[in-house]
This record gives sequence, C-alpha cells and structure tokens, in this order.
Amino acid sequence: MSDGRRSIDPNARPEFEATPEKVAHIGDVARPLSAWERVANNTLARRVLILVILAVAWEIYARWLNNPLMFPSFSEMCAAMWESIVRGPLIERTLTTLRVLFMGYAAGIGLAAVLTTLAVSTRVGTDLLSTLTAMFNPLPAIALLPLGLLWFGLGVPSLIFVIIHSVLWAVALNTHTGFLSVSETQRMAGMNYGLRGVRYVMKILIPAALPSILTGLKIGWAFAWRTLIAAELVFGVSSSSGGLGWFIFENRNLLETANVFAGLTTVIIIGLVVESVVFRTIEIHTVRKWGMQR
Repeated sequence: MSDGRRSIDPNARPEFEATPEKVAHIGDVARPLSAWERVANNTLARRVLILVILAVAWEIYARWLNNPLMFPSFSEMCAAMWESIVRGPLIERTLTTLRVLFMGYAAGIGLAAVLTTLAVSTRVGTDLLSTLTAMFNPLPAIALLPLGLLWFGLGVPSLIFVIIHSVLWAVALNTHTGFLSVSETQRMAGMNYGLRGVRYVMKILIPAALPSILTGLKIGWAFAWRTLIAAELVFGVSSSSGGLGWFIFENRNLLETANVFAGLTTVIIIGLVVESVVFRTIEIHTVRKWGMQR
C-alpha cells in the first residue's frame, strides 16, 4: 500500500505477548520410579524372573507327572546337585571339563588368528581361508570323533582336537568378515597416522571389527561347549576320571535321573554365566562404550 500506512501481509501471524504462568503446581518433571519399574528396567532382574518362572513351571509339571524316574522335580534336582557337590564328583568333573575346554578354545582362537592374518595380508591367504571354511565349517565336529580316537587315542588330545575344529572356522570367518567391513575412511586415517603392520591391525582393524570378532568368539564358545559335552558322553573317561559329560552318562546308566538333570543344569548354568557375565562385560566396556552397539 502506498498511502503512508504500513502494508500488512495477510499470511503473517499476529504478534501477541504471553505472561508466564506459575508452574509450581506442575510438580517434579522427573518422578521417582516405582519398585516394579526399577525391576522392569533391570536386565539382570528380568532374566532372574524368567528363570524363577521356568523353575516354578518345572516343579509344577514334575509334581503333576509324579514320575521321578522319568522327570524329577526341580527340588529333587537341587537336592541331587547339592549332594553331588558336597559328597559327589560334580565339582571335580566340571573343573576337568572346563580345563579341557579352555585348552581347546585357546588353541582354536590361536589358529583362527593365524589364518585370519594370512587372509588379510595376502590374496592366497584369503583364498585359503575361504576354501577351508567352505570345506570344514559345515562338517560337524562330533563327526571327527572317530578320527580323533584313531590319531590321538582315548583322552584329552582327542577332545582338544574336536574342540579346535568347532571353534576355528566360526572365529576365523567372523573375524575376517569384520576386517573386510572396516570402512576405507578408517583405514586411510590409520595410514595417515603412520600405522603399519601389527600396530595398524591392533589400533584400527581389531577395534573397528570387534563386534564381528565378539560374535565369532561367542559362536565358537557355544560350539565348543556343546561339542565337548557330546564328546565326553561318548568317550569322556581318561585315567579313571571323566568330565561333566561322563558324569551325565554314568548317572544315566545308573538310572539316577535327578543327577542327570543336575549335570545338565550345570551345563546350562556355566553357559549362562559365560554368556551373561564374561561376554557381556567385554561388550559393555568395548563396543557399547564406543557406541558401536546398542
């Protein structure tokens, strides 16, 4: 408008002033959580609650079935486990199994590191790892049990042999996949800082590929654990002492079903501890702390 008055834009919103209201009546913005909400937000509490529910369901079903020879109750299993711990060989058998497991697991990780290093360094190494993984990864470790008996005899070396097979390919494949997934930006940043060789692998490749490496370690652990128990069920005795799998096998022959369930529960407990404590602690202090995993 040209008559001396200010032109008004019809699309403009009118200005207004608002007087701040008192907000004392609103209360606290963040209220304290209730006991149930604190439990629901705690991962450990939720998992313990799930285990308690499963134990109660086990007890109810076993009492309804009323056949201890076929399916003992949870309380009967706990009593048998306590008896095996205090007066029986359960602790000794468990320690024997863990000792063999750690030796085979460590050897498998070492061989996987060698193969992965070759695969990262040379094209021939990549072809070698790909070919060996395609050949042996689908092969069940327990299928090599007859060869282990033939080559190494009855005892710990045969057990370590099948454990190495169960660990090696899962760890090597996941580690190599993790290395290949490292972005070129991270690789070039490491090279610009002058990192080469072992320092380049330790400071760039391994931290960037750690989620895949941890996945391979967890898969290898699970494969090794169940392979060892299965192998001990077949030939777990050595020098008149066996492992946890042999403990289960012996009690099955004696029709001590409660002790069989005690041995199986021990296997489950060890698996839960390793998965929920060991690997979870590593993840919390590495990949989750770095923002690489939720």
